Amino acid sequence: MEKKEQKLEIQIDEATAQGIYANLGIINHTDSEFTIDFVYLQPQSPQGKVRARIITSPRHAKRLLLALEENVRRFEANFGPIEPGPAGNEGAIIQ
Repeated sequence: MEKKEQKLEIQIDEATAQGIYANLGIINHTDSEFTIDFVYLQPQSPQGKVRARIITSPRHAKRLLLALEENVRRFEANFGPIEPGPAGNEGAIIQ
């Protein structure tokens, strides 16, 4: 049986379309969900603010991981390697 390609229409309000900047990710999980907090941490400040929290299923978390890996591969193929830089306060905290 042939799969029909379904067109997906996604709507976004203007405020969300503006986006937010985050330079730290904090990831937690239980047996049924992943919680990803996107945090903005100002330079030289020990205090950050959560800008967005995404709660998703383990299956969606895995799909997100695979999509990010593929997009990083494509980016590096076009623009060269991404250097992670020195370990510090910026990045991801996995708990």
